[in-house]
Amino acid sequence: MPCPALHGDFTLNGAAAAMARLLRRAPDIDGVFASSDLMAVGAMRVLQASGRQVPAEISVVGFDDVLIAMTCDPPLTTVRQPLVDMGCVAAETLIAATRGEPFTGEHVLPTALVRRESL
Repeated sequence: MPCPALHGDFTLNGAAAAMARLLRRAPDIDGVFASSDLMAVGAMRVLQASGRQVPAEISVVGFDDVLIAMTCDPPLTTVRQPLVDMGCVAAETLIAATRGEPFTGEHVLPTALVRRESL
């Protein structure tokens, strides 16, 4: 069975609206993966307001591993991005472009699952 997917706008309110629509469309859903930690927190707020217990009834996973992931309740399981390394690659790419060097687009940086209490 295909998993339902909805688009949000990477804000708390956008995620909350998408989660409310998703609950109407798939009320028995037991897991949510959000495209950012901020969106995951917005989704968790709607889930909790609707009486759903995270993670007892529904698991939530975010993406980024920013501060809100550790400080929300429950703490969010997330995929950590190497933000400092991403900034360095971006700066190096920009410097190379100013020198006329070609962009290869071959920068793949590792991610890691950070297990917390929302899973």
